[in-house]
Amino acid sequence: MAYTVHQAKTHFSRLLKEAEAGKEVIVMRGTKPIAKIVAIEAPVPTGKRHLAGTYRGKVSWTEGAFDPMTDQELIECGWGYMAETTVIKPVVEHATSAESHK
Repeated sequence: MAYTVHQAKTHFSRLLKEAEAGKEVIVMRGTKPIAKIVAIEAPVPTGKRHLAGTYRGKVSWTEGAFDPMTDQELIECGWGYMAETTVIKPVVEHATSAESHK
């Protein structure tokens, strides 16, 4: 859309919104185009965005990617304090009352 210098000065905020929406704004002096106002970054599409499947085929991991880290790996990543604590208490099996009376 093209605007005169006077229109551009009067409605500058509106022109910026148009540019943000991806429109090309031309500022003219009389009939001569002088400047173009465009967004610095591409406009973000509005409306529904479907993320499911967006990364299909782009993300991969190895078999052990989700295995717990060893104490050495925790230390190398700067999480050594986690190696010093017990995160999960070991399970202690208790004999049932019938078994303990045998």
